[in-house]
Amino acid sequence: MSGNRDPFTSGESVPVAGGALHVARAGVRPADAEAIVVAVHGITASHHGWRIVARELLAAQPDVCMLAPDLRGRGHSAGVGPPYGIAAHATDVATVLEHFGCRRAVLAGHSMGAFVVARAAADDPDLASAVVLIDGGLRIPAPDDIEADALLDAVLGPAIARLKMTFASPEEYIEFWQRHPAFAGRWNDDVEAYVRADLTGEPGAFHSVVSEAAVRVDGTELLRDEVTLEAAGRVRAPLWLLRAPRGLLDDPNSPLIPEPARDRFAELQPSAQVVDVPDVNHYTITLGAGAAMVAHAVVAAIGHGRGVTA
Repeated sequence: MSGNRDPFTSGESVPVAGGALHVARAGVRPADAEAIVVAVHGITASHHGWRIVARELLAAQPDVCMLAPDLRGRGHSAGVGPPYGIAAHATDVATVLEHFGCRRAVLAGHSMGAFVVARAAADDPDLASAVVLIDGGLRIPAPDDIEADALLDAVLGPAIARLKMTFASPEEYIEFWQRHPAFAGRWNDDVEAYVRADLTGEPGAFHSVVSEAAVRVDGTELLRDEVTLEAAGRVRAPLWLLRAPRGLLDDPNSPLIPEPARDRFAELQPSAQVVDVPDVNHYTITLGAGAAMVAHAVVAAIGHGRGVTA
């Protein structure tokens, strides 16, 4: 399959509190689909992070519709303002389903998106026919005695620092990302499309489109909000967890989900399918070598959860 073909062939604006959410679609129209998948991206990402997964999914099951919103404060939804926070994103997921006339769907989330879909499924069990958590959704170990912003900078420092940076040209931004440890030797056309989609501004002052205010509110909840941190344990739909053994900077000693956290989750949700995806980091689990396994899990979730349209 072509490495740079965009599987998201259309997009639609969905009214939400604070503006209109951009929702990209891959596959058939929702009304014609045998199954709906809502795919939710990470904290500084956009729907472009799902490009490879969407192509792999549609190759395996072409009668599926994947709906991938740009969360408020990101991508084409960068101008959608508060409320931020995981509960607001979960509500937006429900609003997207309602807008497209869907009763329920397979909910898949990467990184922060995993917390969002877990929260959506836990708060309203009727929304989710199955849930797929991709390197996220589990409690991130964090000391209680560190101020929230300092803790957030410690956990997401490089990602937050990037939001303050400016670049002379799109090429300079691409070169910046090509030096990122997560993509060393793993660069591909889809990563480049993902990076280009993140850029806005004028020559000499290009910058990430992502709202730092949104990231700080959302990130603080990922570290401190107990309802969000416990959501994955409350999901009652068929459940998958796919874990990257390497972290944000490709460090094998700093996975986003440490092995003890994975094992505690498996004990808490004994019927869940828990899979370590080999040789990937937090980014390449969806934007690289891990995408095929992620798509395989989504196909399994569709079959097990019988995700359907309205």
